[in-house]
Amino acid sequence: MRAPRHRNLRDKGEAVIRIRDTSSGTTFQVKVHPRARKNAITGEVGDALKIALTAPPVEGRANEACVEFLAEVLNVPRSSVTIAAGKSSRNKVILVSGLSATEVAVRLLQPTTAL
Repeated sequence: MRAPRHRNLRDKGEAVIRIRDTSSGTTFQVKVHPRARKNAITGEVGDALKIALTAPPVEGRANEACVEFLAEVLNVPRSSVTIAAGKSSRNKVILVSGLSATEVAVRLLQPTTAL
């Protein structure tokens, strides 16, 4: 059995991150740590989800890796996940179309294994 991609965000299954439904989809904040050892959700910082990515923050590679990783975790197509704000910052606002805030929260809290 492989190591999990991310650990449970809360022991009780409740996330502190703020996930909002908007007219164009569901949004939540992330804080990205580029050049990490592996792609993983590492916890929470304030009301943002903390994500470690192996990609460097050069020429948009970390942004592409962020979108791809979150699409995989949420089990949606890459086209459903976009960076709504913060493309040149570690703090980003992620927009997910096609899922409600409740569905996003449930999928982020599910422990999954690496492929």
